[in-house]
Amino acid sequence: MSHSDKPSFSLPTFEEFPLPSFEEWQKAAEKALKGTSYAKLIRTTYEGLSIEPLYRSEQTANLPHMGSLPGFAPFVRGTHSLGYLSKAWEVAQEYTAGHAEDFNRQAQFELQRGQSVLNIVLDRATRKGQDPDQAHSEDLMMGGLSLYNLDDLKTAFKGIDLAQVPLMIHTGAFALPVASLVLAYMDKNGYQPSQLQGVMAADPLGTLAEEGRLDGSMDRVYDDMATWTQWAAEHSPRLQTIFVRVYPYHDGGAHAVQELAYALATGVEYLRELQERSVDIQMASKAMVFSFSIGSHFFMEIAKLRAAKMLWAKVIEAFGGNEDAQKMKIHARTSVWNKTLLDPYVNMLRSTAEAFAGIVGGVDSLHVSPFDEVVRTPDEFSRRIARNTQLILESEAHLGKVIDPSGGSWYVEALTDQVAEQAWKLFQEIEASGGMLNQLKNGAIQRQVKVIAEQRRTNVSQRKDRIVGTNMYANLQEKSLSRLSNEARDSAQQQRSASASRYRQERQLQAHLETGKMKLEEAVVAIGEGATLGEITQALHPIHEGAVTVSPIDASRGSVLFEELRKAAEAYKERTGGYPKIFLANLGSVAEHKPRADFSASFFQVGGFEVISNQGFVSIEEASLAASQSGAIATVICSADSLYPELVPALVPRIKDLNPHMIVYMAGVPAEVHSESYKQAGVDQFIHLKTNCFEFLSNLQRERGISL
Repeated sequence: MSHSDKPSFSLPTFEEFPLPSFEEWQKAAEKALKGTSYAKLIRTTYEGLSIEPLYRSEQTANLPHMGSLPGFAPFVRGTHSLGYLSKAWEVAQEYTAGHAEDFNRQAQFELQRGQSVLNIVLDRATRKGQDPDQAHSEDLMMGGLSLYNLDDLKTAFKGIDLAQVPLMIHTGAFALPVASLVLAYMDKNGYQPSQLQGVMAADPLGTLAEEGRLDGSMDRVYDDMATWTQWAAEHSPRLQTIFVRVYPYHDGGAHAVQELAYALATGVEYLRELQERSVDIQMASKAMVFSFSIGSHFFMEIAKLRAAKMLWAKVIEAFGGNEDAQKMKIHARTSVWNKTLLDPYVNMLRSTAEAFAGIVGGVDSLHVSPFDEVVRTPDEFSRRIARNTQLILESEAHLGKVIDPSGGSWYVEALTDQVAEQAWKLFQEIEASGGMLNQLKNGAIQRQVKVIAEQRRTNVSQRKDRIVGTNMYANLQEKSLSRLSNEARDSAQQQRSASASRYRQERQLQAHLETGKMKLEEAVVAIGEGATLGEITQALHPIHEGAVTVSPIDASRGSVLFEELRKAAEAYKERTGGYPKIFLANLGSVAEHKPRADFSASFFQVGGFEVISNQGFVSIEEASLAASQSGAIATVICSADSLYPELVPALVPRIKDLNPHMIVYMAGVPAEVHSESYKQAGVDQFIHLKTNCFEFLSNLQRERGISL
């Protein structure tokens, strides 16, 4: 549909009520806010975008995509004309069990309870194409399934019909070694390659960004991708073979515009390399799946996904792809960056909101993080809650019953356009600088992500960005979730390694594995005769031949800083029998001291300090005596600005006379005229909304021997 064909829209109004202008609304809002200017209501995001408090029809009237319909280019409103009414999103919860037996038990159980895709997370050793006895311990069975021979797949897939259940497997930088294992299993169990469906795909640039190294040359990487894509197009047409995973950048702290630009640049690099290897644009585009993380900014995430579909259609059109090839397939998972070790059940709420955004944004498949994902291997309870989150959103919240629920929202449409415009600009800058690989090699991408990550950490430290249960509203009484002991993990790894070594010694391999010369069909035969993943990888792609290295993206979580403070406080409690204490010297009426007492309690509790509060003291003598007898390492004076000039000079010396080691803080920003007199009286520091909470508490822990 052309821009000129766009339908016109009019707002229904009641003639007896005049429609106020924006200027009239603005004046009324500023009056209600007692003179606060409208400009102060505009928020600036990490993307540098301005978010207004009110959006209007005229702001979206001339946007090029506003006349589009669901199922039609540029697909901003989805790739299906009936949305989820024609095809619901796939429930693709990740399986992270390390043992094939555990994986099979989970898969059998969950496929009967709403799971629709076998989303298999492989451990790093398997993704590297290493047998267990060749792998480093940190790569083996950590956060994913260990596979190295046909017996593993027989155990993992026992009782599961691969003709009916789609797969989703990220194979690492190379696809052929893991694909050979799966194809050998299918061959031995009577399946045809055409029955294979889902995603079994490599993402070399994403792997490079995440791990900092590819064990093989880029030519080998792209030869592997082209071979697998062409083979699948001919033999397994329902299988997609190329991943563009944006997780590493999101987990490193990147904002939505960066994520989208990096996704486009990666996809374009893959397209160009495949074209050089005789893979046409129609085949390459249809083989590609984009995987995004969904963060906590609800509307930004919706806009990101909608903009992604629109921009990818523009890219494929430029490459000469037809309208069908322009449809982007999106898998998403809820964010890791904002999940917490502390108060972990709150993660359920975060993931629910993120899943909601992903579905409204139009994902094709979705993983909802179990609430204990960052603590341990998720247990049955946490997996059930995560899976049921999706099922409730579909069956009870009826999100699949509305086609493009955000379509037409002036806010979402304007934000989508802003995100798309800025992402396209950054994408063009990457292209002009040599493309995604070149930008990873010279560290430009890493530097861009680091800038935003540091901004995020600063805002979390200052509690401008709030993480409930961690840097706000801490609960010192919560019980930590139990973790898998290192002893059990180490024992499992040793057994696995010994088993692999023994297997290779006992079996008799008939196939001749000529290093670097093997074809896919030969690899499948060799695995059927007993070859291992490590042997096949070496035969297909000699390890360390032309290895590529870059500085990896530094993945982290926003809550880590405050988790370290709490960890130090817990260790202090183990050594001394109690948390370090802070005493609140509340003075004046409840109305005069309570706001700052509440602020101070929250301020120190997030660092693992036990706060001793009270209903207020009637005299300086009573307050100073209570402070000295409290066993606290510090006292915080909490009162009103009008009372401080009289109270502080009298109270602080008495506290320090009774306990010379006591630190004394004052809650609030001191009036400039009184600041020096407060310091002369003995106030050590002032705490207020602009104080960097993390730095303050970290220094206090260090000075008082709480953190070692």
